Amino acid sequence: MDYTKLPKIELHLHLDCSLSYNVVKTLVPGTTRQKYNSEYKIEGNCADLTEYINSAESAIRLMQTSENLKLVVEDLFLQLEKDRVLYAEIRFAPLLHLREGLTAVQVVQAVADATEECVQSTGIEAGIILCTLRHFSEEQSVKTVELVHQFIDETRVCGFDMAGDEAGYPIDSHVKAFELAHDYQIPCTSHAGEACGTGSVTETLNRLKPHRIGHGVRSLEEKTLVKRLVDKDIHLEVCPTSNIKTNVFSDIRNHNIDKIYHHGISMSINTDGRTLSDVTLAEEYQKLEMHFNWQIEHFKRCNLEAIRHAFAPDEVKKSIRNRLIQAYDG
Repeated sequence: MDYTKLPKIELHLHLDCSLSYNVVKTLVPGTTRQKYNSEYKIEGNCADLTEYINSAESAIRLMQTSENLKLVVEDLFLQLEKDRVLYAEIRFAPLLHLREGLTAVQVVQAVADATEECVQSTGIEAGIILCTLRHFSEEQSVKTVELVHQFIDETRVCGFDMAGDEAGYPIDSHVKAFELAHDYQIPCTSHAGEACGTGSVTETLNRLKPHRIGHGVRSLEEKTLVKRLVDKDIHLEVCPTSNIKTNVFSDIRNHNIDKIYHHGISMSINTDGRTLSDVTLAEEYQKLEMHFNWQIEHFKRCNLEAIRHAFAPDEVKKSIRNRLIQAYDG
């Protein structure tokens, strides 16, 4: 099946991990395809999650001005349009983009303005999730939440996330930020259960209380956690190819995405970083059909679960849901 024509939802998508060759060539004239592949994509697999994260540095280095941020957002929407994404949540850490004098407010404003323009020009609905990172201080995490609070009512900013080196840093510095986010009624997600096992997911749920979990693919290692995810309707943002790139699983055939689906856990399919993982959603779907014999009903359920758990206004969710049902049942 040609999955490029199938409408899709993407909830777990890092802006700084998704720069196409075209936008890099615009930002750095003279960049060859070979140089792009070696500096902005991951060829082969990483030793671990930390290596994957560090591979985004080349892109982050380019995203330090309002104009460059705008071009990167526009570039991503071109990719989403080609992949027939109806709704996307784009995440990034604003505090990584202050090296050339922008303030954190200016960074968020630049991305928010560009996103709004792209929503209007493409018809693709989108939200922006602001990330704190594992190695950030409590002060930096709180500052990020305050940015969400400042922008959430007037822009496409829609939520808060904790990303970064799961195995290298504890979550202690981020508890206060998540408590503040809940006080502000900000929707929250958090990376967990990727580089570390079930203990990481359980601790994240207990202490940070997110509405969704980014990845969470190690959750099946503990039956009580599986039951909790199902009973509490915790959504997992699953990124299959990324989990191979970060060496969580050795091969797509060994990935537990099919088991997650059949355990009844709410889940969606995502790319994580379109450039770093070198994958589109259409290609993710193709892999799942090839290796697990997934059919249209699998993708329909995952997309409906994605929009149900999206950090979007109810009217947007209703509209997207109707479009999905019409397309998948047609």
